[in-house]
Amino acid sequence: MGPCRIMGDTKSRGVCGATADLIVSRNLLDQISTGAAAHSDHGREVAETLLMAARGEAPQYGIADKDKLIAVAKEYGVDTSGPTEKVAAKGTIDMLKELGLMPRSIDREIVEAMHMVHMGVGADYRNILGQGVREALGDGWGGSMIGTEASDILFGTPTIRNSRVNLGVLKADQVNISLHGHNPVLSEMVVKAAALPEMKKRAEEAGAKGINLVGLCCTGNELLMRKGIPQAGNHLSQELVITTGALEAMIVDYQCIFPSLPNTAACYHTKVITTSPKAKIPGGYYLEVNPENAFDQAKKMVAMAVDNFKNRSPERVVIPNHPVDAVVGFSVEALRAALGGTLKPLLDLILEGKIRGAVGIVGCNNPKIKQDYGHITLAKELIRRNIIVVETGCAAIACAEAGLMKPEAAELAGKSLGNVCRSLGIPPVLHMGSCVDNTRILTLAAELANLAGVRMDQLPVGGAAPEWYSPKAVSIGSYFVGSGISVCLGVMPKISGSPNVIQMLTEDLNGAVKAKFWVEPDPKKAAAILFDHIETKRADLGL
Repeated sequence: MGPCRIMGDTKSRGVCGATADLIVSRNLLDQISTGAAAHSDHGREVAETLLMAARGEAPQYGIADKDKLIAVAKEYGVDTSGPTEKVAAKGTIDMLKELGLMPRSIDREIVEAMHMVHMGVGADYRNILGQGVREALGDGWGGSMIGTEASDILFGTPTIRNSRVNLGVLKADQVNISLHGHNPVLSEMVVKAAALPEMKKRAEEAGAKGINLVGLCCTGNELLMRKGIPQAGNHLSQELVITTGALEAMIVDYQCIFPSLPNTAACYHTKVITTSPKAKIPGGYYLEVNPENAFDQAKKMVAMAVDNFKNRSPERVVIPNHPVDAVVGFSVEALRAALGGTLKPLLDLILEGKIRGAVGIVGCNNPKIKQDYGHITLAKELIRRNIIVVETGCAAIACAEAGLMKPEAAELAGKSLGNVCRSLGIPPVLHMGSCVDNTRILTLAAELANLAGVRMDQLPVGGAAPEWYSPKAVSIGSYFVGSGISVCLGVMPKISGSPNVIQMLTEDLNGAVKAKFWVEPDPKKAAAILFDHIETKRADLGL
């Protein structure tokens, strides 16, 4: 028996009786499980670091946002002598409870999902897909949200700030270190170590004018949002950073890291330093990091990079000299503060039609699509239609590099959205963080729904992942849809072998959670789909 494969019309069932519907739904649930586990394991590590910091077992970490700590404590039912509100919109919670889709815990849903895909357990594709939605909701409202909120408590809630992006942020006269991966527990310590006077002196003695830290992927997004550390690129740029010839070290933790990096680095002087027992890479230098030793290990890594500066070949250094300015740091708290302490002004702009709605563009790069084309084109088409765009992950980096996160990008927006952006001094595309920070988009939508007195699915909003590849993106899309936010995908998921699964995800789900998936590879057509969806939601609200 196995591996399970779809053989075509002549063979409608496997030897065990499995149909194409069952095989496809099992595979999809397996992908959601992988993505939910990746996000939730990230959240667990940050939460464990917070616990160790509270116990005094990780003294290099502290509490950077006490207000956020109290707010999160209330969310989890810890008595802080004050009233508390649930994060999700009440109507959405009631709907999920009625449908039996409320997640019971993070790990339980993942374990149960993996049990269901075992041969001889789950056999009804509808039941399997339902577990996928519930498991994804446990990621979005659980694991990922813990990752976001615990990181805010430890390292500070992002505030609006200026920075720069693209390969031009590398500096020919300094030691360049890129921080790549997803977990800020390591990267924050590297930032701290690089700022030590002894490290600066060491760099100068090596012939450099200083130490230049740059971000890649979501570790970079975390640092960009909180500290304004410049971002060198997104997923498909990770090898390009090495090929500039100016990178002394690439420090990685986990997720979205090419196994090819040490091979690419071997053509240059760059050292790839791996740090997680989950993510060892052959050819890399391994320095295991945990909360107790993170700062000491970070100092060793920075020293390795500085000492490697002498091995650089100046004649091979090619750095593009046009970094792009970007305004970043739009956490929900930062938005609320910018609007006078409440999101009501944003809701009013939507109700008045000055902003027609909002779309979250999220997710990865995919070699099947010209890098960043889907993200940038979709964002431009949406803002032209007076739809404000919020972004995370590689999508956010793409649009920042395209100049869409500068206030001047208001000129590319429709008349009413452009006027709003100019009056507030903000860009029409807002950077909301890393991939786990899609929870900020959930929180934003939930708060707007509560202010409006509606469920999240009734809001004029949508989601999109034009260039997704990662199982994490499958989980993200599923928890958006499960929360009532319809999502347009630019790459077809691995479901084409089952018309029934396609029907359930693109139509039937709408009858349950009031949201569904579309698949549209052309970002201009995707923009039209999302615009029509938003206008329909506005009409349903009488707007």
